[in-house]
This record gives sequence, C-alpha cells and structure tokens, in this order.
Amino acid sequence: MGRNHWKWLVTGVVSIALLAGCSQGGQQSQGPSAGEGDPQTLYNNNCASCHGQNMEGSMGPSLKQIGAKYSAKDIEAIIQNGQGQMPAQNQVSDKDRAKLAKWLAKHK
Repeated sequence: MGRNHWKWLVTGVVSIALLAGCSQGGQQSQGPSAGEGDPQTLYNNNCASCHGQNMEGSMGPSLKQIGAKYSAKDIEAIIQNGQGQMPAQNQVSDKDRAKLAKWLAKHK
C-alpha cells in the first residue's frame, strides 16, 4: 500500500475506535446501570472513558469543578439528555442518574 492508503486506514481505524467508545451512551439499556449504587463506581463505568479516570477530561471536558458551574438538577438533565458532543446516557437508571448528579455537584 502507498503512504496515502496507510494514512486513510489509520485515520479510519482511530475514528471508529473513538466513536465506538463514546457512542455507547446513546443506547437504551435493558438492565441496571453499570456499577449501580456507588457514585464513584457509576462514574468509572459510565463517564471516565470520556471525562478521565480522575475527572481531568480527555475526549470530554474536565468535571473537577462541575459543581461550581451546574446544580445537581442541571447535571442530571445533562446526563439524561446529553449536551453538545455528549450523547444522552440512557444506560444510567433514574435513581443512579440522580445519585451521580448529586455526587458530581459536590465537586466545586
């Protein structure tokens, strides 16, 4: 293969991997949220792939001071409906969404 073919192949593979990693949130789940219960586990299983293990941001923005910008209700709505590049996180149950939003709102 020529050099241009390799560039297109690598670009395509990377693009597919990135889309697959963050597009999971838009799917309806038949079961409980991943890591149901503990807010830190909920974050790790549903948010960290885009927002970073330590909330520092990666593909998504940093959430280290998210509570200074948004209330728990605002965060809950963002998780439920999505915002900007972030898709709705329908795999998170209502109960877990409220718990996660309350926990995130404490980060100021």
